[in-house]
Amino acid sequence: MTQWWALLLFLTMYLAASQHHRKTLYPSAYRIKRGAYSLINPTFQHTVEDINLLFEILLAGMQIGGEEHAMLIPDEELASLRCVEKLEIICEDVLPKSLSEIRRLAAELTRHQRPLSWQDFERTVLTLVYTAQTIARLSNRHQREAWTDAAVQLFRAVEKDLKPT
Repeated sequence: MTQWWALLLFLTMYLAASQHHRKTLYPSAYRIKRGAYSLINPTFQHTVEDINLLFEILLAGMQIGGEEHAMLIPDEELASLRCVEKLEIICEDVLPKSLSEIRRLAAELTRHQRPLSWQDFERTVLTLVYTAQTIARLSNRHQREAWTDAAVQLFRAVEKDLKPT
């Protein structure tokens, strides 16, 4: 019986540590503004079909707006899919939007030693997409340089995570 308690304690500690670690990368994933419990720590990709759909949405020209703008998918058919609601919540409520938040994330990713969870990988790639789209809208050279530096750091984190260990 003692072995079961030790196993249960170990699993509880492991789950708590892994969730605490994810909170540091994307703390807003645990504070969804819309208030539904089912939306805590939302993720879009659960199957290969979801991955293909996200790729199709990105190729269709999805735009992730800033703090005051919504996500825009130009293809009306793709935009009307019910499953896109979670992607919208992730893009609007979870992803960091300010340069300081993105720099904090990039610094955390630089120190991150283990492979990213699939939720954090998804969010990092979407943050990289948002950062690249933001760079394209900027005209101030100094702002572009700061955002470009953040984008490069995010890219390096994704690249590091994709390399075999």
